[in-house]
Amino acid sequence: MRLHDLKPRPGAKHRRKRLGQGESSGLGKTSGRGGKGQTARSGSSIRIGFEGGQMPLIRRMPKRGFNNARFKTVYLGVNVADLNQFDDGARVDVVTIQAAGLANGQYDGIKILGTGELKKKLTVSAHAFSAAARQKIESAGGACEVSTRTKTEAQVK
Repeated sequence: MRLHDLKPRPGAKHRRKRLGQGESSGLGKTSGRGGKGQTARSGSSIRIGFEGGQMPLIRRMPKRGFNNARFKTVYLGVNVADLNQFDDGARVDVVTIQAAGLANGQYDGIKILGTGELKKKLTVSAHAFSAAARQKIESAGGACEVSTRTKTEAQVK
């Protein structure tokens, strides 16, 4: 095989859509832009939800009730397999997890999840544990401690 024999895989290259090339092309006359008006012009853009000055549907709908999303607790998941980087017999808490770079961003607490295998005996202190993570940590000879710190304390930067 030589360089001049190389070809792209079948179906990898598409023909450019040639607009305005006559009626029989399927994209002649208005070139797929519909009739006349603002959207037929080049450079036109109407923001999503705009209804030509009419009060938009999203603003016509009544907004009532309580939304609990603002007050939910956001846990940042750390897998059991990620804890293997700590020394055998070490105590792993929120501060050491953050220092290791396993917990970044905004969150209210750290939850240890059960993906992977734990090969070391660790004492893990976190805000929450999944059942599989707790079982894997304890079967490796370690211990799980539930930390009850407030939201602001959990965000050590």
